[in-house]
Amino acid sequence: MPTTDLPPTLQTPAFLQILNLVRDPIAFFDHHLAQQGDTFTSRVLGPGGPPVVFVGNPTSVEQIFTAPLETFCLGQVTHVFRPLTGDRSLIMLDGSEHLRQRKLLMPPLHGQRMQVYREAITTITLEVLRALPQNRPITLRPYLADITLQVILRVVFGLEPGPRYAALQTLIAEMLEAITQPFYSSCFFFEFLQQDFGPWSPWGHFVRQMGEIDRLVYAEIRDRRAQFPGASGRQRTDVLSLLLTAHDEAGQGLTDQELRDQLMTLLLLGHETTASSLAWAMYWVLSHPAVYQQLRADPSPSNAQDYLTAVCNETLRLYPIALIAQPRIAKTDYDLSDYHCPAGTVLVPCIYLAHRRPEVFPEPLRFMPERFLNRQFSPAEFFPFGGGHRGCIGMAFSLFEMRLILQTLLNQGDWELMANQQVQPVRRGITIVPSSGVKVRYTASPVPIALALNSADADRASVAK
Repeated sequence: MPTTDLPPTLQTPAFLQILNLVRDPIAFFDHHLAQQGDTFTSRVLGPGGPPVVFVGNPTSVEQIFTAPLETFCLGQVTHVFRPLTGDRSLIMLDGSEHLRQRKLLMPPLHGQRMQVYREAITTITLEVLRALPQNRPITLRPYLADITLQVILRVVFGLEPGPRYAALQTLIAEMLEAITQPFYSSCFFFEFLQQDFGPWSPWGHFVRQMGEIDRLVYAEIRDRRAQFPGASGRQRTDVLSLLLTAHDEAGQGLTDQELRDQLMTLLLLGHETTASSLAWAMYWVLSHPAVYQQLRADPSPSNAQDYLTAVCNETLRLYPIALIAQPRIAKTDYDLSDYHCPAGTVLVPCIYLAHRRPEVFPEPLRFMPERFLNRQFSPAEFFPFGGGHRGCIGMAFSLFEMRLILQTLLNQGDWELMANQQVQPVRRGITIVPSSGVKVRYTASPVPIALALNSADADRASVAK
C-alpha cells in the first residue's frame, strides 16, 4: 500500500531550488540524484506553489505514461514556452483539442513522409559543408545550427531562398541567440521579468523581434492559402502545405493562428535542440576513434545503419534534447508507486534522471553505443522525446534528420577533434550544449563516401532500438 507521504523532499528554500534549477539544471539533477535518488519532491514553483515531483524510476514513469487521459491536467504547466509558441500550440493544449491537433500534425512528420524530406536535408547539409573553413580549427556548433534552421525554413515552413527566407533566417537566429543569455532566458521562467521598457530592454527587444517574425510567418500563411486553395496544396510536400490541407472529422482545418503556433512549436523543438544533439554526437564520435572508424566504414549494410542509430540513441541518452518530459498535474489524490501525491501535485517524468540509472545503463557516464545493440529498452527506461499521450510529435522527424545529417557530415571528409577542450554540459536556452561548441578541423575528401541511408530508414530509426 502507498504511504501517505510524497517522495523525499528537498530541504533548501524554494527560491534557491528555483535558482539552482534555472542556472544549472545538470548540477541540480546530479546533486539530488546522489542525495535523494531518482525520485524526489521539490518546490521549484515557489513556496506557495504545488509540490513538484521529479520521477526517474521506470516503474513510476511507466505508470504516469500509461495513466488514463482524465488522470492529469497537462498544458497548464508549459507557460514558460507561451511567449514563443502562442496559446494554440500543441504543447499548450489539453484534452480533446490536444488530440484533434495532434492527429492533424502527425501525418507530415512520420513514416514514409520522411523520405520526401531526404533530398532537401542532404542538400542543405552539403551547402553548409561547402562553405565550412577547411584545415584550420573551427567551432562546429554554429554551422550545425545553420543547417537545422534551414531545414525548418525549407522543409517545415516550405520557404524558398529569397527576401522572406533571408529575413526570417536572420530574425530567428538573432532571437534564439539572444534568449540563450542568462538574464534574457530567465524572463521566460519568471513572469514578473516580462516587462516591456522599450526596444533596449530584454523583454521589449524580444516582443519586437517576435512581432516581426509573426508578420513574416502570417504573410507566408496567407500567400500559401491564396496560392494553393483547397486540395491543390497537396502538390507541395513541405509540412506547412500539408497542414493547410489537413481537416479533422468535422471537416475543420487549422486556423492561421493555429498554423502559426504549430510552426513556431516545430521551430522551437526542432532547431536549437537538434543542433545541440548533433554537436554532442560529433563530440562523442570524434572522442572515440573506434566509433568514428566504424561509422566511416562502408555504411550500406543494415548493421551499419543500426550502429548509426545506436550512436544517436546513446547521444540522446547522455544529454537528451530536453531534460524532462512534459509535466502532469494530478487532478485528484494520486498514488504513485509507494507514494501518495495530493491533488495538484505536479509529476515530472525526468529523462535525465532515468537515463542515469546504473541499474538500467551500467556505467551511465560512459559513451557506449553498443548498449543499444545488445538490449532493447522500454519506453519508460529510455525516452529522450518524452512519452505517453504527450510524447514529442516530431520524434521520428528529429531522429531521421539527426541520422541523415550526421552520416552526411562524416561521409564528406575527415574530421579531427581539437585537443585540450574542456567540454562541460551547459544550458543554452532550453537545451544542454557542449561548453566548447565542439572545436574541430575539417578536410573535405576528394571522393566523398557514398551516402547510404536507404528508403526504409525512416521506419527503422526507432529510438527504442
